[in-house]
Amino acid sequence: MSRPEPLPRTVRLLLLARVVNRLGAFSLPFLTALISTDHGASLTAAGLVSAAFGLATIPSRLAGGHLADRIGRRTTIVLGLCGCAVAQLAIAASASLTWAVAGAVLLGLAFELYEPPSQAIIGESVPEQHRVRAFSLFSAALAAGGMGAGLLAALLGRWDLRWLFVTDAATCLACALLIHLALPRDRPEPPGPDQHGTAVRPLRDRALLSVLATGTAYALINQQTVITLPLALARQGLPAADAGLLFTAAAATTVLAQPLIRLPCATRLTTPVALAVAHLLLAAGLTGYALTRTLPALLASAAVESLGDLLVMGRIYALVTDLAPAGASGRYLAVFGTGWGIAATLAPLLGTQLLAHAGTTALWSAMAAFCLLLAALHLRVTPESARSPQRRASRERRSTEPVAAPGLEH
Repeated sequence: MSRPEPLPRTVRLLLLARVVNRLGAFSLPFLTALISTDHGASLTAAGLVSAAFGLATIPSRLAGGHLADRIGRRTTIVLGLCGCAVAQLAIAASASLTWAVAGAVLLGLAFELYEPPSQAIIGESVPEQHRVRAFSLFSAALAAGGMGAGLLAALLGRWDLRWLFVTDAATCLACALLIHLALPRDRPEPPGPDQHGTAVRPLRDRALLSVLATGTAYALINQQTVITLPLALARQGLPAADAGLLFTAAAATTVLAQPLIRLPCATRLTTPVALAVAHLLLAAGLTGYALTRTLPALLASAAVESLGDLLVMGRIYALVTDLAPAGASGRYLAVFGTGWGIAATLAPLLGTQLLAHAGTTALWSAMAAFCLLLAALHLRVTPESARSPQRRASRERRSTEPVAAPGLEH
């Protein structure tokens, strides 16, 4: 296996900044637990609050793509991180359920602003043949910070869940400062048509919509784990804070398994096949959650699930960047990212209801079956790349369409 080429300096600085941010970013999984324990809300009410947060992330993600094009990537990232810090402090200081809900909605409105510009910086700074590795390393950078964050969550969560939100706010501000000082000054250009002279309209791109549909389904599974795992552990008689240990095991696996991405057997897989394999791994990990009750077995399940996440994150964002016309990756990534907002809205509603009425085994078994369905679906509907024959024909048809006003259709 040859020595990989170093990533551009801008990308390396961005990865470092997101590690700093991730060190405190384990408060969100405990939002429902905080609302339930500190404010006396029912399980259903706590799920509704988390759903309100998820709903607010949808306009946040779209605004992040729009602002990245209008005011610049660095400025948008800093704005989003500072907004997150303010919201986290509001949740930590909330004296009533009303204030906690307001803080959760504000957090959702700021939470996704920095994702489209961050992903666009990676996608546009790295050559096409290295994008899967770059996005996998981005996932690993977040996981590296997550290892410390999981231990911090397990420690502070046993003392007071509010300190998780204070810590998250501090790391958001530290990340914002690092981004502002280290990344180049913004030189945004007004969004325009693609290289064929047609308007950039992500929502009319059938290939992107296909990836958005399956990506939303994956995000629903991912968010179900993030949001529901602490509550599920509590129902099994384990401390909710032990979810931090499971998140740490998953993060460590993501970091240590990075060399697997560069193995010939992995690089030769087409994107549909790689995503199908990833969902089989996710199904195996979720089945472990359904069948086991001891902490060591749950840790092993978390590690297997994280291997699936690693395969998905590297491939899916490289594919979306590949599908985007030149200069439009921010808008394509923003539209794709709305799937995370949809998932964050639905996951707490579905998860809390399944937990309340069917129990933890039914919850994780249903998610594992959903993964098996997605594995089969990827083999049928997921495009291989922007250079597949079907994709080239689609772009040729688009090149004959009349030019409309540039911009993103909502």
